[in-house]
Amino acid sequence: MGKFIYDGNIKVDFEDRLLAHLQAVIMAKVRRGESFPFTWKDDISTGGGRTTVYIHPHVSLVFKFHGSRTPQLSTAWLHALTHNANSGRGLYVVTEPDEFVRRESTRGEEMIFSEVPNDQAPRSPRD
Repeated sequence: MGKFIYDGNIKVDFEDRLLAHLQAVIMAKVRRGESFPFTWKDDISTGGGRTTVYIHPHVSLVFKFHGSRTPQLSTAWLHALTHNANSGRGLYVVTEPDEFVRRESTRGEEMIFSEVPNDQAPRSPRD
């Protein structure tokens, strides 16, 4: 489990592979000077619910990985997370899409990504 730390005081655990994808999406937007909300579901052990932080170029962000190896990034997952981050709702965690299954729309409909189910939500440690 890696850790995302926002502004030095909000800490949440994410699997290293997910955290690497979140880092890539978040840092790409921050480098471009873009601000956006980032929402995740809190672990039931910390009371459940959800947390939203406002990511902007002037806030302290730390991505602390448990493992020493950099995970291979999935283009499809990066696309799904970036799509969410660019929407009005902002970035939220979605399950990794299957890169080998293409869902083509005959009408050019917008892609829809759903949130990760509660049993797969990240865990926030109690302070």
